Amino acid sequence: MTAYIIGQMEIHSRSWMEEYFAKIPEVVASHKGVFRVRGGNPERLEGDKALPDAAFIIEFPDRDHATSFWNSDAFQSLAVLRRSGSTLNAILADALD
Repeated sequence: MTAYIIGQMEIHSRSWMEEYFAKIPEVVASHKGVFRVRGGNPERLEGDKALPDAAFIIEFPDRDHATSFWNSDAFQSLAVLRRSGSTLNAILADALD
């Protein structure tokens, strides 16, 4: 069953972004992932929580591929870089396959 990693990011500094965004597509693709949304232009439709600066949705063939990506050394080293200038809220969810 297709699975999605859905994230909302607050950006505190931009010093990490060039390196991170140059490398993350290859790491995602190596786990058969595909960005469906990246960056976006978040707009509130409902609720009162602060809007994120950016949002993303990554599609994977299944949960195993998604968790393999998330737990990979390649992604975790990029996550350390990302955390140096942002805060992420991320979830894993199944599609309706």
